[in-house]
Amino acid sequence: MSDAIADAKRALRAELRERRQLLSEPAREAAEAGIHAQLDALVDEHGARSISCFLSTMAEPGTRSFVTDAVGRGVRVLLPVTRVDGLLDWAVATPEGDIAEGMYGLPEPVGELLGPIAVNDVDLLVIPAAAVDRNGMRLGWGRGFFDKTLGSMERCPPVYAVVYDSEVLDDLPSDVHDQPVTGIVTPTRTITLAPTRR
Repeated sequence: MSDAIADAKRALRAELRERRQLLSEPAREAAEAGIHAQLDALVDEHGARSISCFLSTMAEPGTRSFVTDAVGRGVRVLLPVTRVDGLLDWAVATPEGDIAEGMYGLPEPVGELLGPIAVNDVDLLVIPAAAVDRNGMRLGWGRGFFDKTLGSMERCPPVYAVVYDSEVLDDLPSDVHDQPVTGIVTPTRTITLAPTRR
């Protein structure tokens, strides 16, 4: 990655992180309710019986109530667990939903770990992002877990990144290893983009 691209990404991440920190509690709660409704509709639209999703941090658009309800409805939900080698293991979400602090302070499920290839069997991937542009380019938080995962999948199902409405941007700095997404989920809408995946 060129220094100019890396610097642009770093600056943008810092700005987005700061904006997220300033959100009020009522704004966070409203965003989580909106994300929940959008993701429910997305799962129904795709007829998804098995999905991957992430457990949101305090600063991210909330996904936890959606995960709990999806599990209650019989949807198989795989949750990511970070590994030292930069790949992701997966654990099946359970009704108890035990959560511990994983690497980088991220919330992660407690339970039996499935290897990185477990995600190859899902119908839909729901992943975190700092921002997404209108071409489907996703800006992550710089650790590359999801870019590695998407880049290694033989048959990638639809991939939707979850962001706040203000984080859907016209254009983002990107490099060769960055993986595009199929669509964007915000608290107020779901945007399905023109296919750009391989």
